[in-house]
Amino acid sequence: MSVLRLVIKGNPKAQQRHRHTRSGITYDPSKSDKRDFLALIHPNAPKTPLKGAISLNVRFSMPYPKRWFRTGKYAGELKENAPYAHKIKPDIDNLLKFVADAGNHVIWHDDSQIWKITTEKVYSLNPSTEIIVEEINV
Repeated sequence: MSVLRLVIKGNPKAQQRHRHTRSGITYDPSKSDKRDFLALIHPNAPKTPLKGAISLNVRFSMPYPKRWFRTGKYAGELKENAPYAHKIKPDIDNLLKFVADAGNHVIWHDDSQIWKITTEKVYSLNPSTEIIVEEINV
Protein backbone atom coordinates (compact mmCIF):
# COMPACT_ATOMS: atom_id res chain seq x y z
CA MET A 1 0.00 0.00 0.00
CA SER A 2 1.42 3.40 -0.98
CA VAL A 3 0.28 6.81 0.30
CA LEU A 4 0.60 10.09 -1.57
CA ARG A 5 -0.19 13.47 0.04
CA LEU A 6 -0.63 16.61 -2.09
CA VAL A 7 -1.47 20.14 -0.98
CA ILE A 8 -2.41 22.62 -3.70
CA LYS A 9 -2.51 26.19 -2.41
CA GLY A 10 -5.17 28.58 -3.71
CA ASN A 11 -8.93 28.61 -4.03
CA PRO A 12 -10.38 25.18 -4.90
CA LYS A 13 -11.95 25.00 -8.37
CA ALA A 14 -15.16 23.24 -9.34
CA GLN A 15 -15.80 21.26 -12.51
CA GLN A 16 -17.93 23.34 -14.86
CA ARG A 17 -20.58 21.81 -17.09
CA HIS A 18 -19.51 21.03 -20.63
CA ARG A 19 -20.66 23.64 -23.13
CA HIS A 20 -21.86 23.39 -26.72
CA THR A 21 -21.24 25.80 -29.56
CA ARG A 22 -23.88 26.67 -32.13
CA SER A 23 -22.14 24.39 -34.62
CA GLY A 24 -22.54 21.44 -32.22
CA ILE A 25 -19.00 21.21 -30.86
CA THR A 26 -18.75 20.23 -27.19
CA TYR A 27 -15.92 21.62 -25.05
CA ASP A 28 -14.77 21.60 -21.43
CA PRO A 29 -14.65 25.14 -19.95
CA SER A 30 -12.52 23.82 -17.04
CA LYS A 31 -9.70 22.73 -19.36
CA SER A 32 -7.34 25.63 -18.55
CA ASP A 33 -8.07 25.33 -14.79
CA LYS A 34 -7.18 21.62 -14.97
CA ARG A 35 -3.95 22.45 -16.81
CA ASP A 36 -2.99 24.93 -14.04
CA PHE A 37 -3.95 22.39 -11.36
CA LEU A 38 -1.79 19.71 -12.99
CA ALA A 39 1.17 22.09 -13.17
CA LEU A 40 0.98 22.41 -9.38
CA ILE A 41 0.57 18.64 -8.87
CA HIS A 42 3.26 17.47 -11.29
CA PRO A 43 6.34 17.97 -9.03
CA ASN A 44 4.83 15.62 -6.40
CA ALA A 45 3.01 13.20 -8.72
CA PRO A 46 4.19 9.58 -8.98
CA LYS A 47 6.53 8.70 -11.87
CA THR A 48 3.84 6.44 -13.35
CA PRO A 49 0.09 6.67 -12.69
CA LEU A 50 -1.21 4.40 -9.92
CA LYS A 51 -2.88 1.23 -11.23
CA GLY A 52 -4.47 -0.33 -8.12
CA ALA A 53 -7.65 0.43 -6.20
CA ILE A 54 -7.56 3.94 -4.76
CA SER A 55 -8.91 5.45 -1.56
CA LEU A 56 -9.21 9.23 -1.81
CA ASN A 57 -9.39 11.70 1.07
CA VAL A 58 -9.93 15.31 -0.03
CA ARG A 59 -10.28 18.49 2.04
CA PHE A 60 -11.35 21.68 0.28
CA SER A 61 -10.37 24.71 2.37
CA MET A 62 -12.38 27.66 1.08
CA PRO A 63 -11.59 31.33 1.81
CA TYR A 64 -13.68 33.19 4.37
CA PRO A 65 -15.91 35.92 2.90
CA LYS A 66 -15.15 39.49 3.97
CA ARG A 67 -18.24 39.64 6.18
CA TRP A 68 -16.73 37.15 8.67
CA PHE A 69 -13.80 39.44 9.51
CA ARG A 70 -13.85 42.14 12.18
CA THR A 71 -13.31 45.81 11.35
CA GLY A 72 -11.54 48.78 12.87
CA LYS A 73 -8.85 48.12 15.45
CA TYR A 74 -9.28 44.33 15.05
CA ALA A 75 -9.38 44.26 11.25
CA GLY A 76 -8.03 41.00 9.87
CA GLU A 77 -9.30 38.90 12.80
CA LEU A 78 -12.21 36.51 12.41
CA LYS A 79 -15.46 37.17 14.24
CA GLU A 80 -16.25 34.79 17.11
CA ASN A 81 -19.28 33.37 15.31
CA ALA A 82 -17.42 32.66 12.03
CA PRO A 83 -18.51 29.25 10.67
CA TYR A 84 -16.27 26.24 10.04
CA ALA A 85 -18.45 24.24 7.61
CA HIS A 86 -18.73 25.70 4.10
CA LYS A 87 -22.40 25.25 3.10
CA ILE A 88 -22.67 27.38 -0.04
CA LYS A 89 -21.61 27.01 -3.66
CA PRO A 90 -19.55 25.53 -5.22
CA ASP A 91 -21.06 22.09 -4.63
CA ILE A 92 -18.75 19.52 -3.08
CA ASP A 93 -19.45 16.98 -5.86
CA ASN A 94 -18.32 19.45 -8.54
CA LEU A 95 -15.14 20.21 -6.58
CA LEU A 96 -14.45 16.48 -6.28
CA LYS A 97 -15.20 15.84 -9.96
CA PHE A 98 -12.61 18.48 -10.91
CA VAL A 99 -9.93 16.74 -8.79
CA ALA A 100 -10.87 13.26 -10.05
CA ASP A 101 -10.80 14.31 -13.72
CA ALA A 102 -7.61 16.37 -13.38
CA GLY A 103 -5.77 13.42 -11.78
CA ASN A 104 -6.44 11.09 -14.72
CA HIS A 105 -3.25 9.79 -16.38
CA VAL A 106 -1.09 11.75 -13.88
CA ILE A 107 -1.87 10.51 -10.35
CA TRP A 108 -4.03 7.52 -11.26
CA HIS A 109 -4.66 5.79 -14.55
CA ASP A 110 -8.40 6.53 -14.51
CA ASP A 111 -10.77 7.91 -11.86
CA SER A 112 -12.82 4.70 -12.13
CA GLN A 113 -10.13 3.14 -9.86
CA ILE A 114 -11.41 5.19 -6.91
CA TRP A 115 -13.37 2.88 -4.62
CA LYS A 116 -13.59 5.01 -1.46
CA ILE A 117 -13.91 8.77 -1.03
CA THR A 118 -13.87 10.93 2.09
CA THR A 119 -14.47 14.62 1.41
CA GLU A 120 -15.03 17.78 3.39
CA LYS A 121 -15.49 21.44 2.51
CA VAL A 122 -14.47 23.92 5.22
CA TYR A 123 -13.57 27.58 5.65
CA SER A 124 -9.92 28.43 6.18
CA LEU A 125 -7.62 31.43 6.33
CA ASN A 126 -5.33 29.52 3.93
CA PRO A 127 -7.41 28.29 0.96
CA SER A 128 -6.14 25.03 -0.49
CA THR A 129 -7.01 21.56 -1.71
CA GLU A 130 -5.46 18.72 0.30
CA ILE A 131 -5.48 15.31 -1.36
CA ILE A 132 -4.41 12.04 0.28
CA VAL A 133 -4.31 9.09 -2.10
CA GLU A 134 -3.88 5.51 -0.84
CA GLU A 135 -3.26 2.78 -3.40
CA ILE A 136 -4.25 -0.74 -2.40
CA ASN A 137 -2.83 -3.45 -4.65
CA VAL A 138 -5.35 -6.27 -4.62
